[in-house]
Amino acid sequence: MENSVQFSRNYSDLSTERGFQFEFFCDRCGNGFRTQFKSFGMSAITGAVDVANSLFGGILGRAADVTDRVSSASRERAHDQAFIEATTELRPQFMQCPRCSNWVCKQSCWNHKKGLCKECAPDLGVEMSAAQSSRSVEEVWAHAAMAEEDKKLATENWRETIRASCPQCNAPLATNAKFCPECGAKLKTSAHCTECGAKLEPGAKFCGECGTKTVQ
Repeated sequence: MENSVQFSRNYSDLSTERGFQFEFFCDRCGNGFRTQFKSFGMSAITGAVDVANSLFGGILGRAADVTDRVSSASRERAHDQAFIEATTELRPQFMQCPRCSNWVCKQSCWNHKKGLCKECAPDLGVEMSAAQSSRSVEEVWAHAAMAEEDKKLATENWRETIRASCPQCNAPLATNAKFCPECGAKLKTSAHCTECGAKLEPGAKFCGECGTKTVQ
């Protein structure tokens, strides 16, 4: 188990013929950490043999083949070693959650107080702030809807106040009665502008607030 690599879940191999480089990613946020580029020494030797072979018209072909095989084997070993070193280098930047087993970055996705990733144990302060903001947005929309409804009632659906009893004798009144059935008193109803909702004076032909012509 000495050569086993524990930390090897989300990564990209950025290695080339000239060297090795790896990038590891957080399972939760996707942020990555990249190792420094590590040169591969045999690539320079292989390149030199290839150049010499081309200059001498293939005379060094067998030597180039041998060099390629040696280089390939050496590169595989060097690649494996570079990968182990990369995991060792970047392992401290990540934590494995004991609940979901995901590898997450310490910087943004690890809840140090709870010992779990923030997917399993969210930061309560952040969640409360988000909930408050969401609630505030809902209230803004609700108030806007109420204001729009009030405006609609004021301009389109204004309803006059209905009196329940006669102001003179206090006798009960029927709906929309114009005169008291007991004393005959005329019941005054307040007229309102259909445009702005302002109260109209008796006999007014135009609204004193917005100038709209009244309906006679």
